[in-house]
Amino acid sequence: MEFQYDGLKVFYTLQGTGAPVILLHGWGCTHEVFAPVAELLGAKYSVYSLDLPGFGESDEPGSVWGVGDYTRMLEAFCGELRLESPSLVAHSFGGRISILFASRNKVDRMVLTDAAGIKPVRRLSYYVRVYAYKALKVILSRLLKREDLLRRIAGGAGSEDYRNASPLMKAVLSRTVNEDLTDRLPLIQAPTLLYWGTEDTATPLADARKMEMLIPDAGLVTVEGAGHFSFVEDPARYAAVLSSFFGLV
Repeated sequence: MEFQYDGLKVFYTLQGTGAPVILLHGWGCTHEVFAPVAELLGAKYSVYSLDLPGFGESDEPGSVWGVGDYTRMLEAFCGELRLESPSLVAHSFGGRISILFASRNKVDRMVLTDAAGIKPVRRLSYYVRVYAYKALKVILSRLLKREDLLRRIAGGAGSEDYRNASPLMKAVLSRTVNEDLTDRLPLIQAPTLLYWGTEDTATPLADARKMEMLIPDAGLVTVEGAGHFSFVEDPARYAAVLSSFFGLV
């Protein structure tokens, strides 16, 4: 399905019926990374899974977007489809959008999975390598089952993936990764589940603990030994936690 926003095509899928849930993927991924979640929650909810502008089947933004631009797109999406008080499930970059959206809109509940939003203390080049390689690793090993290809390019996959991105999307990453949303966290009224890998080096566990402290109604679930894609590394556990949080059990 497609949604038109400011001349851009935004692709999304819809699964199930019921109250709305919106899935927002991380940098370098597409809606497909959340396919098991869409199937799970689609048993009770209307699940909208987006390709964020610049990724998958959606158009690139017409300018260098920041988190606010992505959030205004999501607000327009909800307005056009008349989605009131949606729930949000987000990973990494999608967490930035969710934090800002939930700080100024009514949200039923929210899941932030290894989410970005706290300004990093490392150089941008570090996060470029981490985000890009980890996204590529998930796509090749978990989704496409191409462990062989992953091994061949592991030596420099992340930076190569970034270099192959368009100049515009490089600029978008540079802008958004430096946006600090800490001051928005206390404004979130939705019950919020924080789901985190203890070995996440892209958005470290310290970020999750800070979010748990500042969001009024938040709880943290950690996955021992998991990294930035904790929900992919142990999908059965993620499904169980989401089932409980969304009342499927």
